[in-house]
Amino acid sequence: MNRPDKLLRVALWVALLSACATAPSGRSQMLLYSDAQMDQLGSASFDRLKSEGTIARDPAREAYVQCVVTALVAQLPGEWRDTPWEVRVFKDDSANAFALPGGKVGVNTGMFPIATNADQLAAVLGHEIAHVVFRHSNERVSTSALTETGLGMVNAYVGARASAQTSTAVMTALGLGAQVGVMLPFSRKHESEADLYGQRLMAQAGFDPAQAVALWQNMSRDSGGARPVAWLSTHPDPSQRIARLQAEVPALQPVLADAKRQGLQPNCALRR
Repeated sequence: MNRPDKLLRVALWVALLSACATAPSGRSQMLLYSDAQMDQLGSASFDRLKSEGTIARDPAREAYVQCVVTALVAQLPGEWRDTPWEVRVFKDDSANAFALPGGKVGVNTGMFPIATNADQLAAVLGHEIAHVVFRHSNERVSTSALTETGLGMVNAYVGARASAQTSTAVMTALGLGAQVGVMLPFSRKHESEADLYGQRLMAQAGFDPAQAVALWQNMSRDSGGARPVAWLSTHPDPSQRIARLQAEVPALQPVLADAKRQGLQPNCALRR
């Protein structure tokens, strides 16, 4: 092994040893990048989506989503609560929503027929915000940097001359694309963590945690029972997900009751 290779390996091991962190669930994480770097990635990716996608230009829906996001964010730890969260609704028939580092939230118009009330929308957005709080994107990007595109991926992306290929790779690592292979175990764990944290967050904000179950029942019905082969799916099996969320409802009812005693009853509605 030549000297540059040795130095690279030493630098890599130093990075790995200094990258140990702990998720809110108590699980160990490998995070190679700072929150500031991830916020820059999230903001740049969101700007790209806004420029390339079709923003719905629907003030009523945007205000509706903002209302739910505001209620949820008020229950987050200080560093996330103080983030200026930006909300956009995208004209897209697919039932999808996402949250990115830097406080960026996107909801497709196709989500509204599935999330039929504010509590169900809170289940969706609580789940997505949980990905940010758990720094799941940092884990994805860190793993991708080590296994696929190299440690220079982030620096290349945030630079002025980032290629479209690098940009797409980072957006995929942030969770905006399908993942196959080494990322799968992480993604399944991320989804399960986001489900449980998001359900508790919605109860703390005054939304009914039982509606998280109803949401996934709606999603399952909308898919007509069709789903990818389990091995290729980055999400837990719908029936398992529904059962897990249902099992949490009794324990979260006192959390909801306490929120209501505090006067936390979000008045979020789609007003035309």
